[in-house]
Amino acid sequence: MKYIVFILFTVMTNAAAQLMLKQGMMSLGPISFEGTNPLLKLLQIVFSPWVFFGLCTFVISMASHLYVLSKVELSFAYPFLSLAYVAVAIFAYFIFREDLNAWRVAGIAFICVGTVLIAQSGRDLGGHEDETAGLSPDKIHTSGIVR
Repeated sequence: MKYIVFILFTVMTNAAAQLMLKQGMMSLGPISFEGTNPLLKLLQIVFSPWVFFGLCTFVISMASHLYVLSKVELSFAYPFLSLAYVAVAIFAYFIFREDLNAWRVAGIAFICVGTVLIAQSGRDLGGHEDETAGLSPDKIHTSGIVR
């Protein structure tokens, strides 16, 4: 549980990136590749400010996620990324006036309950570096398989 701050940072930067990408695509309007070079159009999209910063935020989110994966089990860390959907749905409701109907709210509730259950399962997880701390080099085969 001591890496929960990094996990939540990953979730929030992932959600922020989604919101920036949406804002960027809204500012560009409907995309059409007719009569234009697709590569130039793609570059125009990628280097529009909101899209560019959204992509940069995704890079930060992925770097944080890689750090988390080096510390905790994948089956513990990965489900937390579903909280990004919760954050995006709530912020999209307030920022973009997107629909947040009863079905979505129910889905969000299930995601939150599932994430809490997963968090409880990792209460004693300090990270897998603790599991291998007592292994001496002679117990680890060069292929990474413990003898």
